[in-house]
Amino acid sequence: MTKPSLPQGTRDFGPEVVRKRQYILNTIRTTFELYGFQPLETPAMENLETLMGKYGEEGDKLIFKILNNGLNDAKNIDKAKAAFDNVLLGKNDKNLTERALRYDLTIPFARYVAMNHGQLTFPFKRYQIQPVWRADRPQKGRYREFYQCDADVVGSNGLLNEVELAAIYWQVFSKLGITVEIKINSRKILAALAEACGGSDKMVDITVAIDKLDKIGIDKVKEELLTRGLDEHQVAIIVQYLDISGSNTEKLNKLKELVGSLPAGAKGIEELEFVIGHFATLVLADPAAASPLLVDFTLARGLNYYTGIIFEVKAQGVQMGSIGGGGRYDDLTGLFGVPNIPGVGISFGVDRIYDVLEELKLFPQEVQTGTQVLFFNLGDAESKSAFSLMQSLRNSGIRCELYHEQAKFEKQFKYADKKNIPFAVIIGSKELEAKTCVVKHLGKGEQQEVKWEALEEAVSGL
Repeated sequence: MTKPSLPQGTRDFGPEVVRKRQYILNTIRTTFELYGFQPLETPAMENLETLMGKYGEEGDKLIFKILNNGLNDAKNIDKAKAAFDNVLLGKNDKNLTERALRYDLTIPFARYVAMNHGQLTFPFKRYQIQPVWRADRPQKGRYREFYQCDADVVGSNGLLNEVELAAIYWQVFSKLGITVEIKINSRKILAALAEACGGSDKMVDITVAIDKLDKIGIDKVKEELLTRGLDEHQVAIIVQYLDISGSNTEKLNKLKELVGSLPAGAKGIEELEFVIGHFATLVLADPAAASPLLVDFTLARGLNYYTGIIFEVKAQGVQMGSIGGGGRYDDLTGLFGVPNIPGVGISFGVDRIYDVLEELKLFPQEVQTGTQVLFFNLGDAESKSAFSLMQSLRNSGIRCELYHEQAKFEKQFKYADKKNIPFAVIIGSKELEAKTCVVKHLGKGEQQEVKWEALEEAVSGL
């Protein structure tokens, strides 16, 4: 018999982990709704043509394609074999696959807006919390199946949307207790850099290489740029750009000298100054306080659909990749035949946020508690009264359970200990007659006898 296993890059989540994940998701969800975002869900799979060509060369390679059903039918076998040969040559063939698992939530959202734009009220603010799939190499903080939490605004060009999305990042991570840097750049600046290097046709080559800087280092980036057709002079301009350092103001002033004379560069710098300035005055309680927004010209975000401000969030104090990212995509729905609907959005990486909270031991103790009160089972009459009291506590929002069978005290105490249940309620024959119960605080090793009507107060404050 084959030993059961999981596909590489996927995980089971037990009760303790699910509770912690729900803590993260609920924190994000409530913050989204505070800012007026509405929930949306889309299918796990999309038509392949919806996804392909939207994520750049690197992203397209990571899309999980789904084999067509019915490939074992005799009449389809020859077509499938020929189609498989095409796939090996790097071509897609509808005779083998027409659908794929979604790579992110942004493209499916753009498809939804394109299909429903006549019924939506703009600006349309939506949030979406669902799993996505990528055929990546599994490693710490990188999985093949993982959750994303997105918030997007479509139908508005206003830069206050970027300010608000940065504020959502700041508020969520403050609630979770994670100190972060919110890195910010503009694809307009990267477009100006490409123009300074000879033309906009070089932008994809430049951004794909720059996006790998943290992973491969500056020397390898220079090598990749040369292999992508840029000459030594053009690479020198990019290195000068990547070497810009200092405070946000100092970086922007140095950038003005490099690409500020170009229209795209001037516009990108103006937009960065707007978002950084308004975040300081409108979001921070003290405008003079250190801002989490950090201008980072190495930030490229290797997805082709971004057109303006881009974000990436890094947690401080841990070795972890980005735990959030996003940006403006002013014509994403144009990919689906509905042009001129601007948009901007951000995403939270729930799995990485979980790993950060775990590593820094930031999960609150109450999040790790499931059942709060265990009623001991000491006989039919005793358990009947216990059940009635238990239902009363449940009606007040206190999580309870009755031990499933009559058993020795030792066995029931062990059960409570293994499940980290903080309170045990014991009703024996004597307590049944007096309508009292013994309440044991298992963590403190304390106990008290209380009247049934005072039980809720005795276990309150959990």
